[in-house]
Amino acid sequence: MTTSRSAHSETAPTPRQSQSREEPLHLEAEFEHQPVPPSHRRSTLSISAVWFGFPMVLTCAIFGGTIVYGLGFWKGVLAIIVGNAVLFGYVGALSFLAGKTGKNFALSAAETFGRHGSKVVTGFLSTVVIGWFAFQTGLTGATLNLSLGWNETVVILIAGLLYIGVTFIGIRALTAIGMIAAPLFVALGLTAVFLVTRDNGWGAIASYEGGGTGTTVLSIGAAVTVVVASFIDSGTMTADFTRWAKGGKEAVLAAFSAFPVANLVAMLTGAIIVAAGGALNPATDGGDFLPILVEHGTILTALAVIFVFVNLGSVCAHCLYNGAVGWSQLVGSKMRILTLVLGVAGLAIAVAGVWSHFPTWLNLLGIFVPSIGAVVIVDQLLTRRATARQLTTFRTQPFAAWIIGAACAFATHHWAPQLSEAVVGMVCAATAYFLIDLVTGRRTAVEHTVRP
Repeated sequence: MTTSRSAHSETAPTPRQSQSREEPLHLEAEFEHQPVPPSHRRSTLSISAVWFGFPMVLTCAIFGGTIVYGLGFWKGVLAIIVGNAVLFGYVGALSFLAGKTGKNFALSAAETFGRHGSKVVTGFLSTVVIGWFAFQTGLTGATLNLSLGWNETVVILIAGLLYIGVTFIGIRALTAIGMIAAPLFVALGLTAVFLVTRDNGWGAIASYEGGGTGTTVLSIGAAVTVVVASFIDSGTMTADFTRWAKGGKEAVLAAFSAFPVANLVAMLTGAIIVAAGGALNPATDGGDFLPILVEHGTILTALAVIFVFVNLGSVCAHCLYNGAVGWSQLVGSKMRILTLVLGVAGLAIAVAGVWSHFPTWLNLLGIFVPSIGAVVIVDQLLTRRATARQLTTFRTQPFAAWIIGAACAFATHHWAPQLSEAVVGMVCAATAYFLIDLVTGRRTAVEHTVRP
Protein backbone atom coordinates (compact mmCIF):
# COMPACT_ATOMS: atom_id res chain seq x y z
CA MET A 1 0.00 0.00 0.00
CA THR A 2 2.83 2.37 0.82
CA THR A 3 4.48 1.72 -2.54
CA SER A 4 1.22 2.25 -4.38
CA ARG A 5 0.55 5.51 -2.57
CA SER A 6 4.05 6.76 -3.27
CA ALA A 7 3.79 5.90 -6.93
CA HIS A 8 0.49 7.69 -7.14
CA SER A 9 1.93 10.81 -5.51
CA GLU A 10 4.79 10.87 -8.00
CA THR A 11 2.52 10.74 -11.03
CA ALA A 12 -0.37 12.82 -9.74
CA PRO A 13 -0.49 16.32 -11.25
CA THR A 14 0.09 19.29 -9.03
CA PRO A 15 -2.78 21.78 -8.48
CA ARG A 16 -1.27 24.20 -10.96
CA GLN A 17 -0.77 21.43 -13.56
CA SER A 18 -4.41 20.40 -13.18
CA GLN A 19 -5.41 24.01 -13.34
CA SER A 20 -3.57 24.63 -16.60
CA ARG A 21 -5.24 21.57 -18.19
CA GLU A 22 -8.74 22.44 -16.98
CA GLU A 23 -8.81 26.18 -17.57
CA PRO A 24 -8.49 27.64 -21.09
CA LEU A 25 -6.24 30.55 -21.98
CA HIS A 26 -4.19 30.04 -18.79
CA LEU A 27 -7.06 31.41 -16.72
CA GLU A 28 -6.86 30.86 -12.99
CA ALA A 29 -8.98 28.19 -11.30
CA GLU A 30 -12.01 29.65 -9.52
CA PHE A 31 -12.63 26.77 -7.06
CA GLU A 32 -16.39 26.71 -7.57
CA HIS A 33 -16.85 23.37 -5.81
CA GLN A 34 -14.24 23.40 -3.05
CA PRO A 35 -12.65 25.83 -0.56
CA VAL A 36 -9.84 28.00 -1.88
CA PRO A 37 -6.61 26.29 -0.75
CA PRO A 38 -4.04 28.33 1.24
CA SER A 39 -1.64 28.25 -1.71
CA HIS A 40 -4.09 30.27 -3.82
CA ARG A 41 -5.14 32.84 -1.24
CA ARG A 42 -4.54 36.49 -2.15
CA SER A 43 -3.17 39.54 -0.37
CA THR A 44 -5.42 41.79 1.70
CA LEU A 45 -4.83 44.60 -0.82
CA SER A 46 -6.02 42.37 -3.65
CA ILE A 47 -9.23 41.33 -1.86
CA SER A 48 -9.84 44.90 -0.71
CA ALA A 49 -9.56 46.05 -4.32
CA VAL A 50 -12.30 43.59 -5.25
CA TRP A 51 -14.69 44.96 -2.61
CA PHE A 52 -13.48 48.58 -2.58
CA GLY A 53 -14.23 49.09 -6.27
CA PHE A 54 -17.68 47.52 -5.99
CA PRO A 55 -19.79 50.10 -4.08
CA MET A 56 -17.87 53.21 -5.15
CA VAL A 57 -20.10 53.58 -8.19
CA LEU A 58 -22.48 56.02 -9.81
CA THR A 59 -25.49 54.01 -8.63
CA CYS A 60 -24.60 54.63 -4.99
CA ALA A 61 -24.17 58.34 -5.70
CA ILE A 62 -27.71 58.27 -7.11
CA PHE A 63 -28.96 56.58 -3.93
CA GLY A 64 -27.13 59.06 -1.70
CA GLY A 65 -28.69 61.97 -3.55
CA THR A 66 -32.15 60.44 -3.39
CA ILE A 67 -31.86 59.95 0.36
CA VAL A 68 -30.77 63.56 0.95
CA TYR A 69 -33.54 64.81 -1.33
CA GLY A 70 -36.05 62.95 0.83
CA LEU A 71 -34.61 63.78 4.26
CA GLY A 72 -32.51 66.90 3.99
CA PHE A 73 -28.71 66.95 4.19
CA TRP A 74 -27.92 66.15 7.83
CA LYS A 75 -30.67 63.59 8.36
CA GLY A 76 -29.72 62.02 5.05
CA VAL A 77 -26.07 61.80 6.07
CA LEU A 78 -27.11 60.19 9.36
CA ALA A 79 -29.15 57.55 7.52
CA ILE A 80 -26.25 56.86 5.15
CA ILE A 81 -23.83 56.39 8.07
CA VAL A 82 -26.20 54.11 9.97
CA GLY A 83 -26.92 52.04 6.89
CA ASN A 84 -23.22 51.58 6.22
CA ALA A 85 -22.60 50.58 9.84
CA VAL A 86 -25.28 47.88 9.49
CA LEU A 87 -23.72 46.68 6.24
CA PHE A 88 -20.26 46.49 7.81
CA GLY A 89 -21.49 44.42 10.74
CA TYR A 90 -23.42 42.10 8.43
CA VAL A 91 -20.90 41.74 5.58
CA GLY A 92 -17.94 41.80 7.97
CA ALA A 93 -19.26 38.83 9.97
CA LEU A 94 -19.95 36.79 6.83
CA SER A 95 -16.54 37.74 5.43
CA PHE A 96 -14.81 36.60 8.61
CA LEU A 97 -16.37 33.17 8.17
CA ALA A 98 -15.33 33.05 4.51
CA GLY A 99 -11.75 34.08 5.23
CA LYS A 100 -11.43 31.34 7.85
CA THR A 101 -12.84 28.53 5.72
CA GLY A 102 -12.12 29.55 2.12
CA LYS A 103 -15.66 28.47 1.18
CA ASN A 104 -17.88 30.33 -1.25
CA PHE A 105 -21.44 31.24 -0.29
CA ALA A 106 -23.02 28.05 -1.62
CA LEU A 107 -20.62 25.79 0.28
CA SER A 108 -21.02 27.84 3.45
CA ALA A 109 -24.82 27.92 3.20
CA ALA A 110 -24.88 24.12 2.97
CA GLU A 111 -23.57 23.90 6.53
CA THR A 112 -26.53 25.89 7.83
CA PHE A 113 -29.40 25.00 5.47
CA GLY A 114 -28.26 21.51 4.45
CA ARG A 115 -27.01 20.27 1.08
CA HIS A 116 -30.39 20.46 -0.63
CA GLY A 117 -31.71 23.29 1.50
CA SER A 118 -28.81 25.51 0.48
CA LYS A 119 -29.85 25.12 -3.15
CA VAL A 120 -33.01 27.10 -2.41
CA VAL A 121 -31.07 29.94 -0.81
CA THR A 122 -28.23 29.90 -3.34
CA GLY A 123 -30.62 29.74 -6.29
CA PHE A 124 -32.63 32.67 -4.96
CA LEU A 125 -29.63 34.95 -4.35
CA SER A 126 -27.79 33.89 -7.51
CA THR A 127 -30.86 34.87 -9.52
CA VAL A 128 -31.32 38.13 -7.65
CA VAL A 129 -27.80 39.31 -8.47
CA ILE A 130 -28.39 38.61 -12.16
CA GLY A 131 -31.26 41.06 -11.84
CA TRP A 132 -28.73 43.59 -10.54
CA PHE A 133 -26.47 42.83 -13.52
CA ALA A 134 -29.38 43.47 -15.87
CA PHE A 135 -30.33 46.68 -14.07
CA GLN A 136 -26.80 48.13 -14.10
CA THR A 137 -26.28 47.18 -17.74
CA GLY A 138 -29.54 48.88 -18.64
CA LEU A 139 -28.53 51.89 -16.56
CA THR A 140 -25.36 52.20 -18.65
CA GLY A 141 -27.43 52.67 -21.78
CA ALA A 142 -29.99 54.93 -20.11
CA THR A 143 -27.29 57.17 -18.59
CA LEU A 144 -25.42 57.73 -21.85
CA ASN A 145 -28.70 58.22 -23.69
CA LEU A 146 -29.79 60.90 -21.22
CA SER A 147 -26.42 62.65 -21.10
CA LEU A 148 -25.21 62.36 -24.70
CA GLY A 149 -28.20 61.16 -26.71
CA TRP A 150 -26.57 57.85 -27.64
CA ASN A 151 -28.74 54.95 -28.79
CA GLU A 152 -29.73 53.21 -25.59
CA THR A 153 -30.12 49.70 -26.99
CA VAL A 154 -26.79 49.75 -28.83
CA VAL A 155 -24.97 50.98 -25.71
CA ILE A 156 -26.62 48.26 -23.59
CA LEU A 157 -25.51 45.54 -26.00
CA ILE A 158 -21.92 46.81 -26.19
CA ALA A 159 -21.69 47.32 -22.43
CA GLY A 160 -23.20 43.92 -21.65
CA LEU A 161 -20.70 42.08 -23.86
CA LEU A 162 -17.81 43.97 -22.26
CA TYR A 163 -19.04 43.19 -18.75
CA ILE A 164 -19.47 39.50 -19.58
CA GLY A 165 -15.91 39.43 -20.92
CA VAL A 166 -14.50 40.93 -17.73
CA THR A 167 -16.36 38.45 -15.54
CA PHE A 168 -15.23 35.53 -17.69
CA ILE A 169 -11.59 36.24 -16.76
CA GLY A 170 -12.45 35.74 -13.08
CA ILE A 171 -11.30 37.10 -9.73
CA ARG A 172 -8.16 38.67 -11.23
CA ALA A 173 -10.27 40.87 -13.49
CA LEU A 174 -12.48 41.93 -10.57
CA THR A 175 -9.35 43.05 -8.72
CA ALA A 176 -8.08 44.99 -11.74
CA ILE A 177 -11.35 46.74 -12.54
CA GLY A 178 -11.76 47.65 -8.86
CA MET A 179 -8.34 49.30 -8.83
CA ILE A 180 -9.35 51.38 -11.86
CA ALA A 181 -12.97 52.14 -11.01
CA ALA A 182 -12.42 53.51 -7.50
CA PRO A 183 -9.71 56.13 -8.30
CA LEU A 184 -11.64 57.19 -11.39
CA PHE A 185 -14.77 57.73 -9.28
CA VAL A 186 -12.84 59.79 -6.73
CA ALA A 187 -11.26 61.98 -9.42
CA LEU A 188 -14.46 62.67 -11.37
CA GLY A 189 -16.65 62.83 -8.28
CA LEU A 190 -14.43 65.50 -6.73
CA THR A 191 -14.44 67.35 -10.05
CA ALA A 192 -18.24 67.36 -10.12
CA VAL A 193 -18.42 68.52 -6.49
CA PHE A 194 -15.98 71.33 -7.23
CA LEU A 195 -18.00 72.48 -10.25
CA VAL A 196 -21.32 72.61 -8.38
CA THR A 197 -19.97 74.20 -5.18
CA ARG A 198 -17.78 76.93 -6.65
CA ASP A 199 -20.87 79.11 -7.22
CA ASN A 200 -23.18 78.21 -4.32
CA GLY A 201 -20.54 77.47 -1.70
CA TRP A 202 -20.78 74.93 1.11
CA GLY A 203 -23.30 76.88 3.16
CA ALA A 204 -26.14 75.94 0.85
CA ILE A 205 -25.30 72.27 1.33
CA ALA A 206 -25.45 72.27 5.12
CA SER A 207 -28.77 74.13 5.13
CA TYR A 208 -30.44 71.96 2.49
CA GLU A 209 -33.77 70.68 3.84
CA GLY A 210 -34.67 68.47 0.89
CA GLY A 211 -37.87 67.66 -0.92
CA GLY A 212 -38.51 71.06 -2.46
CA THR A 213 -41.76 71.42 -0.49
CA GLY A 214 -40.13 71.65 2.94
CA THR A 215 -41.69 68.38 4.08
CA THR A 216 -39.96 65.07 4.70
CA VAL A 217 -40.82 62.55 1.97
CA LEU A 218 -38.70 59.72 3.38
CA SER A 219 -38.22 58.31 6.87
CA ILE A 220 -34.76 57.66 8.30
CA GLY A 221 -35.67 53.99 8.66
CA ALA A 222 -36.69 53.73 5.02
CA ALA A 223 -33.48 55.51 4.01
CA VAL A 224 -31.40 53.03 6.03
CA THR A 225 -33.18 50.24 4.17
CA VAL A 226 -32.23 51.84 0.83
CA VAL A 227 -28.57 51.86 1.90
CA VAL A 228 -28.67 48.26 3.14
CA ALA A 229 -30.75 46.91 0.26
CA SER A 230 -28.40 48.42 -2.32
CA PHE A 231 -25.77 45.78 -1.44
CA ILE A 232 -27.54 43.21 0.68
CA ASP A 233 -27.56 40.53 -2.05
CA SER A 234 -23.88 40.59 -2.96
CA GLY A 235 -23.13 41.43 0.68
CA THR A 236 -24.79 38.18 1.71
CA MET A 237 -22.73 36.39 -0.95
CA THR A 238 -19.53 38.14 0.14
CA ALA A 239 -17.88 34.74 0.64
CA ASP A 240 -17.55 34.45 -3.14
CA PHE A 241 -15.02 37.32 -2.90
CA THR A 242 -13.55 37.13 0.60
CA ARG A 243 -12.90 33.37 0.50
CA TRP A 244 -9.71 34.39 -1.33
CA ALA A 245 -8.40 36.26 1.75
CA LYS A 246 -5.58 34.75 3.80
CA GLY A 247 -7.70 34.66 6.95
CA GLY A 248 -10.76 35.95 8.78
CA LYS A 249 -9.24 39.26 9.89
CA GLU A 250 -7.98 40.02 6.40
CA ALA A 251 -11.44 39.33 5.00
CA VAL A 252 -13.00 41.75 7.51
CA LEU A 253 -10.53 44.46 6.47
CA ALA A 254 -11.56 43.92 2.85
CA ALA A 255 -15.22 44.29 3.83
CA PHE A 256 -14.40 47.45 5.78
CA SER A 257 -12.85 48.99 2.67
CA ALA A 258 -16.28 48.69 1.05
CA PHE A 259 -18.54 49.44 4.03
CA PRO A 260 -18.30 52.08 5.19
CA VAL A 261 -15.32 53.53 3.27
CA ALA A 262 -16.09 53.14 -0.45
CA ASN A 263 -19.87 53.19 -0.14
CA LEU A 264 -19.74 56.24 2.12
CA VAL A 265 -17.58 58.14 -0.38
CA ALA A 266 -19.98 57.34 -3.22
CA MET A 267 -23.17 58.17 -1.34
CA LEU A 268 -21.84 61.38 0.18
CA THR A 269 -20.75 62.53 -3.28
CA GLY A 270 -24.29 62.16 -4.52
CA ALA A 271 -25.63 63.78 -1.35
CA ILE A 272 -23.47 66.87 -1.87
CA ILE A 273 -24.43 67.09 -5.55
CA VAL A 274 -28.14 67.22 -4.65
CA ALA A 275 -27.73 69.53 -1.65
CA ALA A 276 -25.66 71.95 -3.73
CA GLY A 277 -28.38 72.14 -6.38
CA GLY A 278 -26.36 70.39 -9.06
CA ALA A 279 -28.74 67.50 -9.82
CA LEU A 280 -31.03 67.81 -12.82
CA ASN A 281 -33.83 65.69 -11.35
CA PRO A 282 -32.97 64.66 -7.78
CA ALA A 283 -36.34 63.01 -7.13
CA THR A 284 -35.66 60.30 -9.72
CA ASP A 285 -31.96 60.57 -10.68
CA GLY A 286 -30.63 61.42 -7.22
CA GLY A 287 -26.96 62.40 -7.19
CA ASP A 288 -26.16 61.48 -10.78
CA PHE A 289 -23.27 63.83 -11.56
CA LEU A 290 -22.60 62.72 -15.13
CA PRO A 291 -24.58 65.63 -16.70
CA ILE A 292 -22.37 68.05 -14.76
CA LEU A 293 -19.24 66.61 -16.35
CA VAL A 294 -20.52 66.52 -19.93
CA GLU A 295 -21.49 70.19 -19.72
CA HIS A 296 -17.86 71.25 -19.15
CA GLY A 297 -15.91 70.46 -22.28
CA THR A 298 -14.78 67.64 -24.52
CA ILE A 299 -12.14 66.23 -22.19
CA LEU A 300 -14.52 65.79 -19.28
CA THR A 301 -17.13 64.35 -21.64
CA ALA A 302 -14.69 61.72 -22.89
CA LEU A 303 -13.64 60.87 -19.34
CA ALA A 304 -17.30 60.67 -18.35
CA VAL A 305 -17.99 58.07 -21.04
CA ILE A 306 -15.02 55.96 -19.91
CA PHE A 307 -16.18 56.41 -16.34
CA VAL A 308 -19.67 55.05 -17.04
CA PHE A 309 -18.37 51.88 -18.68
CA VAL A 310 -15.66 51.22 -16.07
CA ASN A 311 -17.72 52.24 -13.07
CA LEU A 312 -20.96 50.44 -13.83
CA GLY A 313 -18.93 47.63 -15.36
CA SER A 314 -17.38 47.03 -11.95
CA VAL A 315 -20.81 46.46 -10.40
CA CYS A 316 -22.01 44.30 -13.27
CA ALA A 317 -18.92 42.08 -13.23
CA HIS A 318 -19.17 41.53 -9.49
CA CYS A 319 -22.88 40.66 -9.64
CA LEU A 320 -22.44 38.34 -12.60
CA TYR A 321 -19.54 36.65 -10.80
CA ASN A 322 -21.76 36.05 -7.76
CA GLY A 323 -24.48 34.57 -9.94
CA ALA A 324 -22.10 32.40 -11.95
CA VAL A 325 -20.34 30.97 -8.88
CA GLY A 326 -23.69 30.24 -7.22
CA TRP A 327 -25.32 28.61 -10.23
CA SER A 328 -22.18 26.59 -10.98
CA GLN A 329 -22.78 24.92 -7.62
CA LEU A 330 -26.42 24.26 -8.42
CA VAL A 331 -25.89 22.68 -11.83
CA GLY A 332 -22.42 21.22 -11.29
CA SER A 333 -20.79 23.24 -14.04
CA LYS A 334 -17.94 25.73 -14.40
CA MET A 335 -18.15 29.37 -13.34
CA ARG A 336 -17.09 30.59 -16.79
CA ILE A 337 -19.73 28.58 -18.63
CA LEU A 338 -22.40 30.01 -16.34
CA THR A 339 -20.95 33.50 -16.86
CA LEU A 340 -21.75 33.24 -20.56
CA VAL A 341 -25.21 31.73 -20.08
CA LEU A 342 -26.34 34.07 -17.30
CA GLY A 343 -24.67 37.06 -18.92
CA VAL A 344 -26.64 36.61 -22.13
CA ALA A 345 -29.86 36.14 -20.12
CA GLY A 346 -29.17 39.28 -18.08
CA LEU A 347 -28.35 41.22 -21.23
CA ALA A 348 -31.68 40.24 -22.76
CA ILE A 349 -33.48 41.41 -19.61
CA ALA A 350 -31.57 44.71 -19.72
CA VAL A 351 -32.62 45.34 -23.31
CA ALA A 352 -36.21 44.67 -22.24
CA GLY A 353 -36.02 47.64 -19.83
CA VAL A 354 -35.90 45.96 -16.44
CA TRP A 355 -34.27 48.98 -14.81
CA SER A 356 -37.60 50.84 -14.88
CA HIS A 357 -38.91 48.46 -12.18
CA PHE A 358 -36.07 49.18 -9.78
CA PRO A 359 -38.10 50.49 -6.78
CA THR A 360 -39.94 47.16 -6.61
CA TRP A 361 -36.58 45.37 -6.79
CA LEU A 362 -35.24 47.26 -3.78
CA ASN A 363 -38.34 46.40 -1.76
CA LEU A 364 -37.83 42.73 -2.58
CA LEU A 365 -34.21 42.83 -1.44
CA GLY A 366 -34.93 44.69 1.78
CA ILE A 367 -37.65 42.24 2.81
CA PHE A 368 -36.37 38.80 1.84
CA VAL A 369 -32.55 38.87 1.76
CA PRO A 370 -31.26 40.21 5.13
CA SER A 371 -32.71 37.28 7.10
CA ILE A 372 -30.57 34.79 5.18
CA GLY A 373 -27.24 36.20 6.26
CA ALA A 374 -28.49 36.79 9.80
CA VAL A 375 -29.30 33.08 10.18
CA VAL A 376 -25.91 32.02 8.80
CA ILE A 377 -24.09 34.41 11.17
CA VAL A 378 -25.91 33.12 14.26
CA ASP A 379 -25.48 29.48 13.24
CA GLN A 380 -21.80 29.60 12.29
CA LEU A 381 -20.41 32.46 14.36
CA LEU A 382 -22.50 32.67 17.55
CA THR A 383 -23.85 29.20 18.36
CA ARG A 384 -21.04 27.45 16.43
CA ARG A 385 -23.21 24.36 16.08
CA ALA A 386 -22.57 24.21 12.31
CA THR A 387 -18.98 23.15 12.93
CA ALA A 388 -20.06 20.32 15.25
CA ARG A 389 -22.87 18.75 13.22
CA GLN A 390 -22.56 16.47 10.21
CA LEU A 391 -23.63 17.90 6.87
CA THR A 392 -27.31 17.00 6.45
CA THR A 393 -29.64 17.04 3.46
CA PHE A 394 -32.16 19.63 4.69
CA ARG A 395 -32.60 21.62 7.89
CA THR A 396 -35.96 23.19 8.71
CA GLN A 397 -34.77 25.44 11.56
CA PRO A 398 -32.99 28.05 9.41
CA PHE A 399 -35.87 28.17 6.95
CA ALA A 400 -38.31 28.79 9.80
CA ALA A 401 -36.14 31.67 11.04
CA TRP A 402 -35.81 33.05 7.50
CA ILE A 403 -39.60 33.05 7.10
CA ILE A 404 -40.06 34.76 10.48
CA GLY A 405 -37.49 37.44 9.62
CA ALA A 406 -39.00 38.08 6.19
CA ALA A 407 -42.51 38.25 7.69
CA CYS A 408 -41.33 40.84 10.23
CA ALA A 409 -39.68 42.85 7.46
CA PHE A 410 -42.85 42.66 5.35
CA ALA A 411 -44.97 43.84 8.29
CA THR A 412 -42.56 46.70 8.95
CA HIS A 413 -42.66 47.76 5.31
CA HIS A 414 -46.46 48.04 5.35
CA TRP A 415 -47.34 49.04 8.92
CA ALA A 416 -44.23 50.70 10.38
CA PRO A 417 -42.49 52.39 7.43
CA GLN A 418 -40.66 54.76 9.77
CA LEU A 419 -38.48 51.80 10.77
CA SER A 420 -35.91 49.96 8.65
CA GLU A 421 -37.46 46.77 7.34
CA ALA A 422 -34.01 45.39 6.52
CA VAL A 423 -32.73 45.84 10.07
CA VAL A 424 -35.97 44.52 11.60
CA GLY A 425 -35.74 41.45 9.36
CA MET A 426 -32.14 40.79 10.43
CA VAL A 427 -32.89 41.14 14.14
CA CYS A 428 -36.05 39.01 14.03
CA ALA A 429 -34.44 36.24 11.98
CA ALA A 430 -31.33 36.16 14.19
CA THR A 431 -33.42 36.07 17.38
CA ALA A 432 -35.77 33.44 16.00
CA TYR A 433 -32.96 31.16 14.89
CA PHE A 434 -31.08 31.55 18.16
CA LEU A 435 -34.17 30.51 20.15
CA ILE A 436 -35.09 27.67 17.78
CA ASP A 437 -31.53 26.37 17.78
CA LEU A 438 -31.35 26.65 21.57
CA VAL A 439 -34.49 24.55 22.03
CA THR A 440 -33.68 21.94 19.39
CA GLY A 441 -30.03 21.77 20.50
CA ARG A 442 -31.01 21.02 24.09
CA ARG A 443 -33.54 18.45 22.97
CA THR A 444 -30.96 16.67 20.85
CA ALA A 445 -28.48 16.70 23.72
CA VAL A 446 -31.08 15.13 26.04
CA GLU A 447 -31.88 12.45 23.47
CA HIS A 448 -28.21 11.55 23.14
CA THR A 449 -27.90 11.43 26.94
CA VAL A 450 -30.81 9.07 27.57
CA ARG A 451 -29.95 6.66 24.77
CA PRO A 452 -28.18 3.49 25.96
